[in-house]
Amino acid sequence: MQFHEVRFPAALSFGSVGGPERRTDVVTLASGFEERNTPWAHSRRRYDAGIGLRSLDDIDTVIAFFEARRGQMFGFRWKDWSDFRSYKPSGVVAATDQVIGAGDGAQRVFQLVKRYASGEASYARPIAKPVAGSVVVAVDGDEVPFDVDVATGLVTLEAAPGAGAVVTAGFEFDVPVRFDTDRIHTSAATFQAGEVPDVPVIEVRV
Repeated sequence: MQFHEVRFPAALSFGSVGGPERRTDVVTLASGFEERNTPWAHSRRRYDAGIGLRSLDDIDTVIAFFEARRGQMFGFRWKDWSDFRSYKPSGVVAATDQVIGAGDGAQRVFQLVKRYASGEASYARPIAKPVAGSVVVAVDGDEVPFDVDVATGLVTLEAAPGAGAVVTAGFEFDVPVRFDTDRIHTSAATFQAGEVPDVPVIEVRV
């Protein structure tokens, strides 16, 4: 995987616009009814990194970051300020934030997951890029020792939970992304006049 474990400057991603997108194929039948299907199991996020730029120094920082990633070649971490934690924006991290699995007496490795629920429907989003030092894990509500791979989001418990035990976790996370362009157009004159460059960023599967 062509990926650099480095985060786009968080101060520059603050204020950017973007969010999740889905792909839905819609077929309208002769009767007027619709059939809808999606080939994507998971959503994909897009952002515009140019919105957060506020000075010529910011542009210099982004160009350096862009060149170091070789444009679209290498992925990197991105902090989505609207969705970067396992808990509500008004809350604090807790080891019981998200259910990530159930014990069977043998399994010790679990994937970090964030669930989005509305009514009876929900979506489980795999979290592959947790922030180092932010993860806490519990079994049946009691915090337990563990190791976490911050490049994959896999949590390895020191001991396998017993059958039926609920494994939960709290964490902060980044989104794995790449630049969605191989060129950035900048102009000091237009930037000082209030125009910012378009710097598209898109989530990648890891």
